[in-house]
Amino acid sequence: MNRVFIAILFSFISTAALAQVSGFQRSSLSKPVAQDTTLSYLNPKEYIIGDVTISGAKYLDKDVLLQISKLNKGDRITLPGEQNANVVKDLYKQGLFDDVQFNIKRINMDTVFIELAVTERPRLSRLKMTGIRKGEIEDINKKLADKTGKIVNENLLSTTTAIIKKHFNEKGYLNTTVNITQTKDPGDPNSIILDVAIDKKQKVKINSVDFEGNTAFSDSKLRKFLKDTREKKFWHIFGSKKFKQEKYEEDKVLLVQKMQEKGYRDAQVVSDTVTPHDDKTVDVKIKVYEGRKYYFGNVKFSGNARFSTDFLTRVLQIEKGAPFSEEELNKRLSGPTPANDDVSSFYLNDGYLTFTADPVQTRIYGDTIDLDVRIYEGPQYTINRVILKGNDVTNDKVVMREIRTKPGQKFNKELLIRSAREIGQLGNFDEQKTEPRPTNLNPADGTVDLVYNVVEKPSDQIELSGGFGGGQLVGTLGLTFNNFSLRNIFNLKAYKPLPKGDGQKLSLRGQSSGRTYQNFSFTFSEPWLGGKKPIYFALSAYTQGSSTGQYYPKTSPYYNNLRINGVGVTLGKRLNWPDNYFQLNYSLNFDHYNLDNYSGYLFNNGTSYNIKLTQELSRNSIDVPIYPTSGSNIKLTLQGTPPYSLFNNINYGIATPEERYHFVEYYKWKFDAQWFQRISGKLVLMTQARFGYLGSYNKKVGQSPFERFKLGGDGMQSYQFLQGTDIIGLRGYENFSIVPEGSRLTANTNQGNAIYDKFTMELRHPVIASQSATIFLLAFAEGGNVWDNMNQFNPFNVRRSVGFGARIFLPIFGLLGLDYGYGFDRLPNQIGANGGHFHFTISQSLSGGFN
Repeated sequence: MNRVFIAILFSFISTAALAQVSGFQRSSLSKPVAQDTTLSYLNPKEYIIGDVTISGAKYLDKDVLLQISKLNKGDRITLPGEQNANVVKDLYKQGLFDDVQFNIKRINMDTVFIELAVTERPRLSRLKMTGIRKGEIEDINKKLADKTGKIVNENLLSTTTAIIKKHFNEKGYLNTTVNITQTKDPGDPNSIILDVAIDKKQKVKINSVDFEGNTAFSDSKLRKFLKDTREKKFWHIFGSKKFKQEKYEEDKVLLVQKMQEKGYRDAQVVSDTVTPHDDKTVDVKIKVYEGRKYYFGNVKFSGNARFSTDFLTRVLQIEKGAPFSEEELNKRLSGPTPANDDVSSFYLNDGYLTFTADPVQTRIYGDTIDLDVRIYEGPQYTINRVILKGNDVTNDKVVMREIRTKPGQKFNKELLIRSAREIGQLGNFDEQKTEPRPTNLNPADGTVDLVYNVVEKPSDQIELSGGFGGGQLVGTLGLTFNNFSLRNIFNLKAYKPLPKGDGQKLSLRGQSSGRTYQNFSFTFSEPWLGGKKPIYFALSAYTQGSSTGQYYPKTSPYYNNLRINGVGVTLGKRLNWPDNYFQLNYSLNFDHYNLDNYSGYLFNNGTSYNIKLTQELSRNSIDVPIYPTSGSNIKLTLQGTPPYSLFNNINYGIATPEERYHFVEYYKWKFDAQWFQRISGKLVLMTQARFGYLGSYNKKVGQSPFERFKLGGDGMQSYQFLQGTDIIGLRGYENFSIVPEGSRLTANTNQGNAIYDKFTMELRHPVIASQSATIFLLAFAEGGNVWDNMNQFNPFNVRRSVGFGARIFLPIFGLLGLDYGYGFDRLPNQIGANGGHFHFTISQSLSGGFN
């Protein structure tokens, strides 16, 4: 009885399987399936494949599906059997189908015709994200752009979820949740829209960072080694307190490096854990192995011929018994060092371009390591060609004359770096993308080519502004063309909008409030007069006037008029001593003042002439002009007029003001200095000191009514009638409000002062540094004061202020600044002159300028 039941059951299963595989139902052509024999699993037969067709494939390549099936016309197949089951299994494994059927269309004697009917899985038409901002959606869409059009399966869903979570984890959102639901696309029945609901939660910060296994290093010391993994403490001003897995992994590597720098060469991270402290913070625990501390033993050199062992030992600056540090060793061998005084620099500056130094640990005994520094000097290379690429606007000669590596010279790394700096100082190229590169090394004849790759950037600037000054609205329009070409002034084809490419500078500026006040100026400069030597030439002219004539006749006591005209010429040259960062300029200027009932100065009526000769000695070694990170900018200026009182036979005891100041006489000293120092990473400290003194040749003549110093405020000229006055900013105070002790500032009485000093400390950190824009934040503390004579002068009695601000450099507008300063010291008889003040600046501090 049991045998009969088993036989009937087996027959039923065979018949059902045959109906699924061989298809007694109708085919896709709705014709009866012709069969010449009965198919049965109890009696399988061998057939020749007559043809194989694919149905239901809309997007997939049918030829590829046939290859996957391994069914070929003319092959033999046993039906029913294992082979037809494997065909269905192989196609399912691709993850591309919701259904696969192996159908027999017909059998003709010993030939079988097969149909593979597939139902493709739906594809992703688009992602619809909710729960996050528009900008965040755009960022994620960029990362998931390759998912559109792909088949929606578990792999796609999990990958999409992982990418979104990783995106937000990197930003500190460790608890982000992603919920994905599928919706049919009404525009395409075989497509799916994924509705992605994202909940970032809150950013996760670091509650604590603790260490285990450390004895030589304290926990606080190890925490300092971590750059981006910082505890949530109020004194951690710089560095993120958010937990970011990628930064954390980098910090663990840095931690080991720092421990090894101190001599613990076997140091390693044994294990670490990151556990939730609460919903907003995590606790980090790192177990370290310090190992023993190692020290440098004997260090010898081998393979060196150009420099002696004694010389290289002095350059290496590693003493026996010093803590062993591979990083310090490599830095002293291959750089970079702040002074470029590593071993490689001496070789590379002498032409040994292929120099290498390999420190080999020859002996380790106890805690001491002996080294053999194996030198490969290679041949000395001479520069064959200097090639310039990327200067689409600037003429070759403008750049090539700044390049200090010349054909025929030995290769010199220092000159290569200096050349890149000089190209950046032109202001026409992106400093970060100036790339000097040796190429075409030929060891046979010891020659090398140098390629300077540069990227042009916009350098012309426009100033368009309006503001209140002197109780009226003043408009300003300024145009500065920093890459002007005078020789193409008559070449109409070169106007774009003006001829460019020769590195000259043309500046035009106008300021007016209508007929009441006008100021127009012109400046042209050529850094290489004649084109062969770096002789600086500049020509300037201006006219400036103020009048109430449109309101009052000349006979009115309210009538006043001031007109100032001036021209100037400057010649300068670069110096090679004390070093080649120095520049010496001489300027001759002629200013003509005409005052008609104009009050507020030492005389109200008359004509005055100011003929002055200025000598300026400067040294500028900053690395880049917009955001300097190293170097200094120092300037000493001596200005003077002829001592007219020594030979004009005027009795100044009884002379009228008009006679006394007809020819202005004075001498003037100014000292300005800035230093830039990288503190950590991109954080830079700028320190500045400024001093000015206006003296007189003859006590009977007294001080000059012009060329004085005004201190306070934003440091911009703004609405100033008196050309030649030095305007010095002091944030946290109103413009020009700083006056000597005992003085009182009233309208039209601040003529300026004879002596000033100012000291500044400023921390700077960049936010954006690119060709199109540079933005950096700053915090400052500064102090300054003014005096009328040396008897009053006390350099440390200064008006103090602190504050913060930002600078934005846009090529077309120059450097824009916004500061908030708080002045601590009250000014006599000036309510509100100190305290909190906002200050706006424009086109200040370019090329390391002073403010």
